[in-house]
Amino acid sequence: MRRLQGLRREGKPITRQVRVVAEALGVKERAVWRWLADAERDGAGVVVTGPRERASTRFTVTAEVRHLFALWKGNVAAVHRELVARAARQSPPGYVPSLPTLHRAIQRDLDPGERAGLAAGERAARKHDVFLARPRGWRNQVWETDHVQAPVLVDVEGAARRPWITWFTDCATNAITGLAVTPGYPSRESVLAALRSAVLREAPYGPFGGLPDKVRMDRGKDFLSTMVKAVFDVLDVGVEDLPAYTPHLKGTVEGLNRAVESMFLAALPGYARQPRPGKRPSRPRDEVLLDFQDFTARLLDWVQWWNTSHRPAPLGGKTPLEAWQADPTPLRDVPAADLWTFTLEDAGTRILTTRGIRFRTRDYAAAWMTGKTGIRVQVRYMPHHDHRIEVFDAATGRYLGPADLADQATEEQISAVRRARAARTRRLKKDLEASQRERYAAATEPGPPQRLGSLSAAEADRELGQATESDLSKLALPDLIPHPPPPAHWRSPPGIAADTAPPLPRPAASTHVEPLTDAPPEPGSHPAGDA
Repeated sequence: MRRLQGLRREGKPITRQVRVVAEALGVKERAVWRWLADAERDGAGVVVTGPRERASTRFTVTAEVRHLFALWKGNVAAVHRELVARAARQSPPGYVPSLPTLHRAIQRDLDPGERAGLAAGERAARKHDVFLARPRGWRNQVWETDHVQAPVLVDVEGAARRPWITWFTDCATNAITGLAVTPGYPSRESVLAALRSAVLREAPYGPFGGLPDKVRMDRGKDFLSTMVKAVFDVLDVGVEDLPAYTPHLKGTVEGLNRAVESMFLAALPGYARQPRPGKRPSRPRDEVLLDFQDFTARLLDWVQWWNTSHRPAPLGGKTPLEAWQADPTPLRDVPAADLWTFTLEDAGTRILTTRGIRFRTRDYAAAWMTGKTGIRVQVRYMPHHDHRIEVFDAATGRYLGPADLADQATEEQISAVRRARAARTRRLKKDLEASQRERYAAATEPGPPQRLGSLSAAEADRELGQATESDLSKLALPDLIPHPPPPAHWRSPPGIAADTAPPLPRPAASTHVEPLTDAPPEPGSHPAGDA
């Protein structure tokens, strides 16, 4: 505008320049002429190129509108109804913008991320944020680890379950260095098993491995357990504990969690998120599921393909194996025996007796214990693997050997016990649901809830008589320790005094009766009635 004003003051034609400005800004020529006239009228050389707005009178989003927008989960029509209702209760009625005006104000004054955050929370707002990528670094500089539940139903001893995968990935090469699969919910044992497979480079784990400089993890209780932290301290591996619910801070392993589902798990039988016809999303009854062994074998094959054949975009056309081998960074290896010892939990010292080693109220024995009773040993074990312990000499730390559980039950006995426990659990759950199920009448008008289910007085008395423990007063024994009478110098009502007064002593068989006095009896004498 300043340039056009200068040309006009010099008396030069500006029609061509106005046409050029209009084409550059994508507006009509008359809009540029109007902007020029406004600039000359206001005496300012700069105007805002765009439609003129009445900034002083237009409606803007207030704190009240923001709160209502969050309360109604982004429903602008509901926010408008609430504003109308609140304005009607005021005297005089307050100003309420029209629904289109409110829509325009929210679209103009609130960013897309802010609107998503107010409507659906912080996770929805995070989708509109911009994140910076970390430098690639070098191999074994940083690892990331996480648990992920596979959305695939697997046959685990006759029950359909979704297994969990625990893995470690190298941030520089996108290689999966190690993993462990757990049929049930993972624990610190899953983390230690995955760590062993990630660190070891010998067959069948290599060539990826070695000790990393640092491991990133979220606030999972398994990763932050005392045992896992002690293992990382012994191996001289730093731990970066990330805040909870911040997946963008460990994007490498989170990207792997998403990739394994879309590239591998979605094609397996029993995929839990498969769209199915009909109203009910349940899987067909005749669907054959993979057993746990087959699922683990297929997952390991896919990991091998990921490390050796897949070419992620950040690696510039290289596979993780090629990127790993092209990196000259030296590796820190740990012998397998030492790593096994470091990843065992310490259970303290015991005395080797003729029955073996007593651990958790059970006896463990082995053939190498012959002739060694009486020595003090140190017990180490893998969490949740209670069928075997590892024994070391308490004085020298030398490894003595494993010890197995003595008198261990057979597989048939264990299966029978598990079936009995499952039946008891189902029966107890059914009884609890039946006892706690309440039915209420449907209401068409405001009022208190009306419980359904009639009960006769005889049925109520019979049921209350069976549940004696519900009335604690029936458990009391008032006659066990009777209350003593009140002292004589207390002033009590006549009725209470008569009831609580001690009974008068009966006279003896003789005709002589001693008078009652308040004086205590003399030593060696007996009160009347005690003879």
